[in-house]
Amino acid sequence: MLVKDNIDTDDGTPTTAGSLALADNVTLRDAPVVARLKAAGAVILGKTNLSEWANIRSTRSVSGWSAVGGLVKNPYVLDRSPSGSSSGTGAAIAASLAAAGVGTETNGSVIAPSSVNGLVGLKPTLGLISRTHIVPISHRQDTAGPMGRSVEDVAILLTAMAGADPADPATAQAHDHACDYAAALEGASLKGRRLGVLGYASELSADVDVVFAEAMATLRAQGAEIVAPIEYKRPPDLTPNARVALMRELKSDLNAYLATTPSVVKTRSLSDLIAFNRANGRETALFGQDYFELAEATKGIEDESWLEARQTAARLAGAEGIDRMIADNRLDALIATTAGPASRIDFATGDHTNGRSSGLPAIAGYPHLTVPMGQILGLPVGLSFIGPAWSEAVLLALGHAFEQAAGARKPPTYIASLEATPEAERAVAPNA
Repeated sequence: MLVKDNIDTDDGTPTTAGSLALADNVTLRDAPVVARLKAAGAVILGKTNLSEWANIRSTRSVSGWSAVGGLVKNPYVLDRSPSGSSSGTGAAIAASLAAAGVGTETNGSVIAPSSVNGLVGLKPTLGLISRTHIVPISHRQDTAGPMGRSVEDVAILLTAMAGADPADPATAQAHDHACDYAAALEGASLKGRRLGVLGYASELSADVDVVFAEAMATLRAQGAEIVAPIEYKRPPDLTPNARVALMRELKSDLNAYLATTPSVVKTRSLSDLIAFNRANGRETALFGQDYFELAEATKGIEDESWLEARQTAARLAGAEGIDRMIADNRLDALIATTAGPASRIDFATGDHTNGRSSGLPAIAGYPHLTVPMGQILGLPVGLSFIGPAWSEAVLLALGHAFEQAAGARKPPTYIASLEATPEAERAVAPNA
């Protein structure tokens, strides 16, 4: 297995989050999620590059790039983004450099790279997996998640990873909900399942719509009842409240982690990181640190407005969002296109996001599964299954049944670019 380089491992390697500021952060401790995997028999081969600081340093970041690891490329088409922030885990597992891997997500960082790299990825309910000794962004949204080439592999990983951790209060209920997720796949069926289409998240482009329609046909052929579309209007105060909370959590949570690093690490606070980046040209070679600066300007979670903003965002996304849609429509899960095909890597303007499925479950702290559903010109796209808190077993069973019926995953091709294929060259050549 491979793990993302923001997760502590007791093997003499530094945990850098992709930043040169943490190049000496050899913690000599296993994060509990790593310890649980080892106890289950996993062999940790190494750490994977990531979008630096898990894509929380700048609004104009380049997914897959870090000052430590350089640039991750998408193994399907090498000039395309691997997405992020679990970029290296996604690309490496797609390329079969290991059997499976662990990513982390605050909003889309497991789901998006799994989708564009042709993988199954699960962002679990917040509190199912320990976050101790993982470089944080937000203790109210962060979670580790398994990534693999099949639903069964992801279910096996989740079984090992799930469990309570006394050092992480969010996991207090984990043992009440964790189960043998792989065993729960036996007899998985879509027959009679009601699946509601999140219209706003699925209508991305004409080409994506065709692949999604084919996935819907497969689901119906397997006996699922498709309820479409599920009407949902994003509350105007959802995103502002979530952003306010996230910036305050970033300052407090990152400062708390940095305080536990070895004394050889000289950047002991977010303020120190900002100063380090200003003094180091490689860190800011491609983009700046406006998110870091915005977070530093806050009072962290000591600000009285923080909790109200967080609770408002979680309520709008959870109880009044996902929960209400599922209850009102008597659904087993919500479904959507995870994201469009990978965009071209772009240093000039940064990432070009092309998916809308991750926001609600990320802010609510609810589970989100993506499974390969097809390709567009050889670029993978995923199908999302989203459910209420602690519904991982249901989502994995739905995803497994779809996966077995669709057989949509294809191995990567490692071509240089879509424009360099013989078909493309013939198409763009003058018609003699």
